[in-house]
Amino acid sequence: MKKRVAILGSTGSIGTQTLDVIDQHRDLYEVTALAAGHDTPLLQEQIRAFSPKHVFVASNQDASILTDLATMDEADIVVIATVGLSALEATIGASTCGKTIAIANKETLVSAGEIINKNCKKSGARLHPIDSEHSAIWQCLLGEGKPRKIILTASGGPFRKTPKSEMPSITPEQALKHPSWNMGKKVTIDSSTLMNKGFEIIEAYRLFGTAIDQIEVLVHPQSIIHSMVEFVDGAIKAQLGVPDMRIPIQFALSYPERLPNPVIPAIDLDTLTTMTFERPDNDRFPCLGLAVRAITLGKTYPTVLCAADDIAVEAFLDRKIKYTDIPAVIEDALSHHKALDTFDAQDIRKITTETHEYVRSLCQGR
Repeated sequence: MKKRVAILGSTGSIGTQTLDVIDQHRDLYEVTALAAGHDTPLLQEQIRAFSPKHVFVASNQDASILTDLATMDEADIVVIATVGLSALEATIGASTCGKTIAIANKETLVSAGEIINKNCKKSGARLHPIDSEHSAIWQCLLGEGKPRKIILTASGGPFRKTPKSEMPSITPEQALKHPSWNMGKKVTIDSSTLMNKGFEIIEAYRLFGTAIDQIEVLVHPQSIIHSMVEFVDGAIKAQLGVPDMRIPIQFALSYPERLPNPVIPAIDLDTLTTMTFERPDNDRFPCLGLAVRAITLGKTYPTVLCAADDIAVEAFLDRKIKYTDIPAVIEDALSHHKALDTFDAQDIRKITTETHEYVRSLCQGR
């Protein structure tokens, strides 16, 4: 029988590439639901191409419908391809119902990963990471025991070699030119500041149960090795592939099987003349350290990290703050926060709203 797939965030980068994968395997998958933020020509094109039974447009309906789509019996796999916390309750609901959750949304896993993991243990729901780095770790760990170390690789972004003195003058146009990946604006800016990699440290902690001090980041500009795992005997396993998100998306849908896909290019190993690695510069990229600080503090600090970054990136793209103000306002928000020991989805929403308001006021002041 075909696996029935609900895609939340179908018109974004991950959503469209998920549909590319499904289009190559229509004998194995059917699209049962699409959800998007706006009724666009692209959404209408997707509806014509895949004939989903359910369509949700967030701009003109109650957002609680996302949860209905994620928990309905007609969905075997729920793809969380949204940004921010728009699918927070939907993801929590899917984890309660025992669904297979192919997740690309960082904010939900960072903010509510503790809740989601508890639900998965009770219901038997499975989290299949779509991020290339976490998919790589997942693949390296298959059939293995606990790792000694998880090594997340990072491209380093467009400012890997930019002198610190020049970083305050970085423009949105420059920050949106990623050297390796084709992503949405928010994720691209986060990649340039290394906040994206900070979120991934927290995600790895949530997904694989590894201590924070056993997770490290290495800059790998060629973006061929997507992450590595080191074991107690010193052996290191790495997952390699071209920088194409359709590879981790397809594996998240097809696990435990691997499927051919003629539209995804393979690596030509003969052309790989160099693969380099270097430590990230925490002084020039303080967002990485802020993420480690947030998850080390735990409680609701990761929620504040996500919420503060949302508004800081938005303000930078709107030219209200400088590039180097992004980590500054995030650090201010973390210091300002009074954490909760226990929390639920409603608390996460409230803290997110309060942090948004606080950071907007900081950005206006700058």
